[in-house]
Parts: sequence; structure tokens; C-alpha cells
Amino acid sequence: MPSAPVRTAPRGWRPLANDVWKINFDGAMFGESDEAGIGVIIRDCRGEVKAALSEKIKKPPTVDVLELMAAKRAMTFSLETRTYRAMLEGDSALVIKAIQLGGWEFAQGGHLIHDISTLKNSFQSISFSHIVRQVSSLLEQFASITVQEAKQEIRLVIGVDEEVRKLEGNLRTIQAVLDDAEKRQLMDGAVKLWLKRLKDVSYEMDNVLDEWNTAMIKSEIEKQEKAESSPILKKKVCSFIPSSLCFFRQFKKLGLRHDIAHKIKELSENLDELHKESARFGFRIFLNRDTEVVARPKTTSLIDVSKICGRDEEWSELVSNLLGKGSQEEKSPHAHFETLIWVCVSDRFDQIRVAKAIIESIDRKSPDITELQNLVNRICDLIRGKKFFLVLDDVWSEKPNDWEPFELALKFGAQGSRILITTRKEGVAKMVNSAYTINLEVLSNEDSWLICSQMASVDRDDEQLGKLGRELANKCKGLPLAAKILGSVMGSQRSRQKWKNILDSNLWELKEVKKGIFLGPLLFSYNELPSAIKQCFLYCANFPKDYRFSRNELVYQWMAHGYLGLESNMEDMGESYFEKLVMHSFFQDFKKDDNDDDEIIRCNMHDMVHDFAQFMSTNECVTIDGDKELGTDCKSARHLTLELKEETQFPVSIYSAKNLRTLFLRTPYFGRMVFSSDLFQHLTCLRSLNLKDSSFEKLPNEVEKLKHLRLLNLSCSNITELPEMMCNLCNLQTLDISGCGQIMKLPQGMGKLIKLRHLLIDWCDELTEPFPKGIGRLSSLRTLNRFIIGGLNNFGECKLGDLKNLVHLKGSLGIEGLENVTDVQEAENAQLKNKIHLRKLRLVFGGEAENRRGETDELVLNALEPHPDLESLSIHYYGGTGYPNWVMSLTNLKKLVLDYCNKLEQLPPLGKLRFLESLEIWGSDSMKKVDVEFLGIESNRKKDEEMASTSTSSLILFPNLKSLFFESMFEWEEWDGMGESGVSESVLILIMPRLRVLTICQCPKLKSLPNFLEKTSLEELTIDCRISNWMTLACHLPGLKSLRCDNLNSGEHFPTLGKPLFLESLTICDAESVKKVGFEFLGIEESKIDEEKGSTSSSLSSLVLFPNLKSLSFWRLKEWEEWDGIGGTMREEEAQDSGVTITIMPRLQELRIHNCPKLKSLPDFLPTTPLKNLDIEYSPILSECCKTEIGDQWPKISHIPNISIYGGTV
Repeated sequence: MPSAPVRTAPRGWRPLANDVWKINFDGAMFGESDEAGIGVIIRDCRGEVKAALSEKIKKPPTVDVLELMAAKRAMTFSLETRTYRAMLEGDSALVIKAIQLGGWEFAQGGHLIHDISTLKNSFQSISFSHIVRQVSSLLEQFASITVQEAKQEIRLVIGVDEEVRKLEGNLRTIQAVLDDAEKRQLMDGAVKLWLKRLKDVSYEMDNVLDEWNTAMIKSEIEKQEKAESSPILKKKVCSFIPSSLCFFRQFKKLGLRHDIAHKIKELSENLDELHKESARFGFRIFLNRDTEVVARPKTTSLIDVSKICGRDEEWSELVSNLLGKGSQEEKSPHAHFETLIWVCVSDRFDQIRVAKAIIESIDRKSPDITELQNLVNRICDLIRGKKFFLVLDDVWSEKPNDWEPFELALKFGAQGSRILITTRKEGVAKMVNSAYTINLEVLSNEDSWLICSQMASVDRDDEQLGKLGRELANKCKGLPLAAKILGSVMGSQRSRQKWKNILDSNLWELKEVKKGIFLGPLLFSYNELPSAIKQCFLYCANFPKDYRFSRNELVYQWMAHGYLGLESNMEDMGESYFEKLVMHSFFQDFKKDDNDDDEIIRCNMHDMVHDFAQFMSTNECVTIDGDKELGTDCKSARHLTLELKEETQFPVSIYSAKNLRTLFLRTPYFGRMVFSSDLFQHLTCLRSLNLKDSSFEKLPNEVEKLKHLRLLNLSCSNITELPEMMCNLCNLQTLDISGCGQIMKLPQGMGKLIKLRHLLIDWCDELTEPFPKGIGRLSSLRTLNRFIIGGLNNFGECKLGDLKNLVHLKGSLGIEGLENVTDVQEAENAQLKNKIHLRKLRLVFGGEAENRRGETDELVLNALEPHPDLESLSIHYYGGTGYPNWVMSLTNLKKLVLDYCNKLEQLPPLGKLRFLESLEIWGSDSMKKVDVEFLGIESNRKKDEEMASTSTSSLILFPNLKSLFFESMFEWEEWDGMGESGVSESVLILIMPRLRVLTICQCPKLKSLPNFLEKTSLEELTIDCRISNWMTLACHLPGLKSLRCDNLNSGEHFPTLGKPLFLESLTICDAESVKKVGFEFLGIEESKIDEEKGSTSSSLSSLVLFPNLKSLSFWRLKEWEEWDGIGGTMREEEAQDSGVTITIMPRLQELRIHNCPKLKSLPDFLPTTPLKNLDIEYSPILSECCKTEIGDQWPKISHIPNISIYGGTV
């Protein structure tokens, strides 16, 4: 029931509109209880509490649904109290956004959105607000303490309640003026000092509140452990001892309360002083600014990098120098270079990092090498004889020693290779002895306006905005980055008056802008950010220059520092902040998700933007080399990036940096770095410890001293074991050990990390032991890439049912060890269907399926039904004979993998899955037939009924399938298509209309392919040529670009393969019986050529054979002796007599011949091809014949620039 109206003295309140009242609402879950609570407070425009409500309700399925219920109750309560003009303020950005937009993307809660939309009509005016700033998160922590006190029936020392209320009032007052203060700090030193003091107090307050919350968390962990270890003993003890003493040790808790009370009182006095000082500055008040969203076309959040403005002359000169004259029409270097390499070097020339980046760019994987010499040798091997184009971007080092190892290695490339270096220092060009330089001049004013207008999405010819826009563009001084950022600001304020305000702003007169310390547009863009996002942006100054960070990496860091509030959907808020920074052009060089073009997964900051962030966070974010000291101002440093060199000791001054909240240690790739045993005893305020890519092998037990730690990143480090003491980090939210290839197991105490939200364990190849018992207590987990379960008899290992409480899991989940599950109830307890945010699921039945009872596997798999929104499913080593009965309910499935499910006898009707794009079937020994049911219709005898019942005139089966893969299906004999019988002629049937890639390997008994494949849009075909009609298929695919033929058994001669007009790549493997590759291989019969020789009116006046082929490879043709071409049958004079012009492989650039021991010669047409690369290995006779100058085949290949024989370069 509503409580009576309460009147209090307004504290720190700033009025809304005269007749608009504010309604705050919130919801709370009560631990393991089935109950939840809703609270509502109504304040008038002066801030006085007019009414309050608190109700208990049945716990809803998710926190977000609870927030929606609280919002609905707040609206009905407002109407009950006759409040018809209101502003509702809640804690969840996701919920507020959903209410504002009237949409909800999740299955649960949609009806509440509808009810709320209906209730809106009962108000004269209503708006919705969500504000999260640094001080707001502190308010949330105060609220958290209040809830915990009430729940545990304990109180702070008498008198502190009043201090807490006073703190809240001062914080709210400061929050309202914070935006104006941040804008004025550059122009007013006193304001800047006031903000610094406010930050210091906020940090201290955060530490104090965190101590209290940490104590509460540890008490909760002890309670859970006791409940699990001995529930009977717990009941007996609690029946004799008061509940308050069961919960905590009385004396310790009293001491903590007194300590907290003393600190709160001291901080309250400091904040009260700051509040009083703020009055003399006359700050303007900003309300609800965080919710202002300007509509912006989606396409302008990213700029198209192909649209280069004002660089036509430089571009023409660059292309001419790189590609030669006459090449300007072909802008892409792909046609001119075999290998393209791009490396961002940055101001610190790290030879190991640069070498690894070059190798990774070529080899598409990171090398497992730590020594520089070995890395350089690997570069030599990769580029040997190849024509490459290497871009070294943003080079600053002028030291010849940095460049020398690469200069020598890169000489192993082929003639015509090019290296392009970008730099702002002329000395760099001299250091590398550049052949030519191109100096980039500033842009013209018109080109600057072009960039601004593109970013702002406005018409350049707009009369109202055009003149102002050009004046603003002139302020960019011809710098593209400035124009890009200013255009983003202009796009968010698309009105003439707002543009005029920017133009007339006195920020352009700041000395830092005039001196070029940072760009003026950067400051405008920064000032447009809400306060919460500003601190997120400034945190990026902690990354080294040109550091490529993932979106999630950034969000997890923000979360660790409390920048995203204390609510359940911090990750969603972090993503929205990230997108906001993208729209403001603070990030660049985006790498997008392969499965989602709009999803940015990795990017970096332009070094000018990075410099600006460092300027704005001076003395707070610090980066130093390991051989230097922090300096005298180390006490104010909050975030430190420390570059340690080989055998460098930690600087002594780091022990004085007791206020550090972030420590990012960067070490060499080689060497063995060791932690100082007492380091963590001095850095007890750390929230984030980043050891990514480091050479530390051991994490000391003293890590448990970091009681505030939220993020521990050990990814790709040399850490071999996680210490058990790490499990005392009860505040830990993110643990990243992905890529730690030596970690074999997780600590036994993992269950104590009850605040853990992200456990990242990809690419931990040695991590195979079952996870420890207690993982099921980590109910806050959002990310869990792998979950390894043990047997029922192993008490210390986790069970499948431990997944039950992990209802917040998102993204990808892999469950390994399913062969250990014998109790179907255990599988049902996992409740995968309730995990609504899972998108990828991997189920692994390890061991030998033949040795298990298939019935058990079937029961277990059927009990593991996921939510229908799943998009990717892979099942490995499953021992059942049938597919799970829920697979066809996955209507959003995009990818399905069945990996060595050896007893599976048939495939489900997958053609009915409308969104399926990729299907992979590996190694089923029991499947002999893929019948018509696989397509998604009934068998032939039921086909008539289905076609007759359909109301449409067309039927599309596998409508979105793009990739189909079968391998190691050793018993597969038949693949049925639609056939002719049973199909109504009035119904148009399309099967796999979007299929692009088909792979069929190691399927020796498959007799033929279905005819419908000839009507697909196949571009890539890998085929087992023991299939009788493979050739017919290949010749009926007009769009085929890539063809690989395995196990070709066509007798002594090759079949005709030259007919597909668009074929670009052809690979022939394991043709055991072929002795001759003749002209029939080219796609024309000998009889027709003979006819043309004696014909006076030729219909074949011009022939182009393999017209688009660029790559041709032969592998393991053990009996191949002769390769004959048209030239061997039809000499030049004969061709002239007959009037036939024959061109063969006019675009061929690459020829590989591997393991063809009997081949003696090459075809006569080879010299007419534009070959650039010839690679011959394990073919001794041909190798001898191709020796430089003396081999009889040398004249046929002497025109080829890059020739490799047995790994050597000719």
C-alpha cells in the first residue's frame, strides 16, 4: 500500500518546470528468495517528497522485466495521486529507451511495454529520463548500502544516516552543474582545480563504499559455502544462535561500521565545502541531458574510407610511382602485387611487434615465436620470390637500428615489390633512403566543407546552412581529421542557430587551440558528450598510441571503473556509449564482424585524438617506459600504462602510486618477467590489472590483496597457472585468460567469484580438466565460452545442472564432457531453453561414440533444448542414431555443424529452416542416404499431398543456404533430389537458390549428385571426382569461379575443364591414373580442330580457352608424364592457314606443380601467358628440365618473374 506523503527539506534539488513532478522508480531482487520489491518516490518541482510506495511482488524472470513492472507501477501510482504532469526517472538505460521507443526486443516483457504505452495517454505530459554520471554511480552505491542494511537488519553508527542524506543532496546538486563545470575548466583554472578536488573526493568515496560492499559480498559467499557444505549443520547452529550472529562476526562488523561511519562523515564535510564553493562559480544547470538523442542517418555513423577528398593529385602520383604509368585506371593494388601487408608502427618502434604484425598480415595467424632473429627469418621465408606491397603506417623512429633488420629481410621479395611509409617526420624518410616522397598539403576550404557536409549528412547547396557551414569548415585549417570531427558535431546540431553558436564560440580563442596543442573541433565534439561518456572517452588515453582495442575490451574496462552504473545491463549501456563515440568520430580503422556488417568489433584512435584525450586527463592517465620514474605527481595518477623492457625492474616510484586504479603492463614477447612479491600490497585500489600479451609466467598469491579489482586480463600471456588465492577477489567482474595455452585447469575456489560477469577462455588448448564445483553460483555470468563438466561421482567437479542459475549467459556457450552425463534429469536441470540471450551453442560428447549407449546420448541431447532464438549450433561426437526432436524449432538458426556423429542415420528436414546459411556434415559412418526429406518435404509417396495442399505457386527449400559441406561420409551412397514423380507442374520449386559454396570430400561410395545443383548459383566447388556426374555439374555452373577436383579417376587422359567461362582457380588433386593432360582438357575436341584446319569458312575464327583462369594447381599426380597443349597439335602456321586464333589462359598468374614425379615437360602455350609465379616441388624430372639457362624447358618459363623450385628461388 502507498505510504503517507512525507515532507522533507529540499537538499540540493534544482526545480523542473513549475507543474512537472519527478517520479523515481526502482526494483530489487531479494537473493535466492522468490520475492522482489518495487519502490516509487514522487517529488514536486521543489524536490519535496509528496508520496512514496514500496511493494513486494513475485520475482519476475529477469531484472529488466522487474524494471518494466516498476515503471508501470510508478505510472499507476502517479495517476492514483493525481499527478498528471510527470518525468519518470529509472536506473535502466535499456528499459527507458524501450519505453521511449515503444519497442522491446526480448520475448518476456512485451505486454508491459504495451501497457505503459497505453498509460501514457492518461497523462497531460510525461517524459522518461535516465542519468548515469560518476557521481550518479556513487548515489547508486549509497542506495545499495541502504538496501543491504535493511535486508540484514543492521545500521550504521547513529548520526551517519543524516550524513548520508546530506551527501546525497550535495551529490545531486553537483551533478546538475557538472556539465557546465566541465565545459569551463579549460578557460577557468579555478574551475579546473575545483573539478580535480571533486574527482579526488569521488574516488575516495568510491573506495569507502566499495569496502562496505566488499564486506557484504564476502559475508554472502560465506553463507553460500556453508549452505552447500553442510545444510543440516547450518539448521542446527542457527536454531541456537541469533540470526545476526550467524551472518557476521560481531566485533569485526562493528569495527567496519565505525570505520565506514568515520570516513563518510569526513567525506561529507569535504563535499559540503565543494558544494558551497560551487555557488561562487555561477554554474548553469543542465537537466536530463543524457537522454537527448538527435536523429541521425544510420549510414553516417561510419565514414566510407574509399571517399577520399582533395587528394587527387597526390593519389595520381602515388599510383604512378607504385604501379607504373598507365595504371591509374586500376586503383586497387591487388592486381599488381601478390602479397599486401599493412602494419601500424606508431611512435614506439617495437621490432618484435612490427615483425609479428608483418607475419600475421601475410600468414593470417599470429606466430608463436619470441626471438627477433627467428621472426625475421620467417618474414624472409614468407616473402621469398613474391612481389609484395608493404605499408608501414605512422612511423616516428629515426633510429637506423630499428629499421635495419627489416631492410635486410625485405630484400628477399621479388623485383617490383614496394614499401610505403607514412610519417610526419622528414627524418624518417631520410633514414630509410626513400626513392621518392609525397608531401600532403592541407585541404582546400571547399574540400574541408565537402567532408563536413558528408559527416553532417546535409546538402552542400543548402542556402540556409551552406554559408555557415563553409565558415565553420574554414576553422579546420585544411586538416581532414578536424573536418571529420567537426562534421560529426554539426550533424548532431543540425540547425542554423546552433551552427552559429559554434562559429561564435570563444573556445576557438583558447591558447591550446591557437597553438595547435589540440584541434578545436575535438573540443566541440567532446563538449557535446554527456558527462558519463566523457569519462569513458578520457579513459581511452590509458591505451598506448595506435593500440587496437575491441569494443568488448573497452566496455569491460569502463564497467570495472563504475562508469556504467551498478545496474544489470551495464554491457548494453557500454555498447551505446561506444556507438556514441563512434558517431563523434573519436574512433577509426574499424574491423567489422564477418556475420554483421554493422557490428564493430575492433578499432583504434587517431593519434591526434589520443593526444587530446591525454591532455584532458593530464596527470590522471600516465604512460611511461619501464626505465623511467613516475615523477613527483605520482599520487594523482589513477591509470598507468607501464612499458617494461627486457630485464627491466619495476620503477621504485610505482610503490608510491597508491591511488592507481588501472595498471596496464606491457612487456617484451620474449624473456621471463617476474612480479615483485610486495607490489600488490601497495596498489590496493586497483580496479583493472591488464597483463595482456605479457611474458609473466606466474601470478603471485599476493594478488588477493587487490580487494577492489574488477578486471583481470591475462589473455595471450605466458601464465601457466591461476593461483587459488585469486578466488578471494570477490569483486572481480571480468577474467580473461583467452589464448593462455599453458593453463590446464581453473582454481577450485572459482565459485567464490560471485560478481563475475565475463569468463573468457577461448583458445586455451590445454584447459581440458572439468571445471570445479561452484561455477553454478556465478549467477551474474554473461560470458562463458566453455563449460567442461565432470562425472557424477567426482564431487569436486561441476555438473551439467550447474548451468541452471546462469540465466544471463549471452553470445556463445560450449558444453564439453557430455559423455559423462548418464542422468537425463541432470541435462534437464541445465534449462538451456531459459537462456534467451544465447546465440551460439556447441555440444561436445567426447570420447569414442562407439563405446557408449546411443540411447543415453539421445535422451541427453533431447533434454538440452536451447532457446528458439539460437543462431548457431554444433554437435560433436554424438552417439545417437536420430537427431534431436527440437532442432526444427530453431527457426532463427543460421549455422549447423554435425561433427563425427557416426551413428546418425538420417538428416532432419533442414530445408524448412528459412534462415540457415551454413551446413556442415563431418564423418557419419552410418548415413547411407540423404533423401528428399532433407530438403524439407515429405517422401515421394506423400509429395503429391503436400504439393496439393500448398496455397502458393512456388516452394523455396533452403532459401538462404550459402555454404554446404560434406566430408568423410564413407558409407554415403545416395543423394536424392526432387526427381520427376510426385511434383505438380503448377508449382515452381527452387532449391538452394543462394548456394555459393559446395564441398564434398572423402565420400567414396556416393554415386551421383542431384540435378537441382545445376540450377544453383555455385561459385566455389570442391568435389570428390569418384562421383559419376560431377563433370556435368561443373559444366552447368556458369558462375563457377573456383573448382577443386579430388580423386580424379578418368583414365589416362584428363576430362574437359575449360568450359566454365568465369573459372578463376582450378586445383587437381590425387589423379592416380592420369598420364597425359591434352588439349581436350582445355575445353575443345581434337576432331573440331582438325575440321577447322581444312575449312575455308571457320565458325571457330577465335577461341579463348580458360579465359579468366588466374590460378592453376596440380597436386600428387603420380603417373602424369605429358602435358600437351594446342601448340603441340596445331602449329602457328596451321592456325594461320585455317584462320583460327586460339588464346589460352590469358590471365593466368600462378602455376603450382607439386609431387608429380614423372612429369617431363610444360605446354608450348605457357610463354604466351602472363604468369607471375611458378612453384615446382617434389617433381625431380621437371625441376631438372627447368634449370636456369640450361634446362630444355627454360625458354617456356624464362619470362616468369618469380620461380620457386624445391623451395629455392630462381
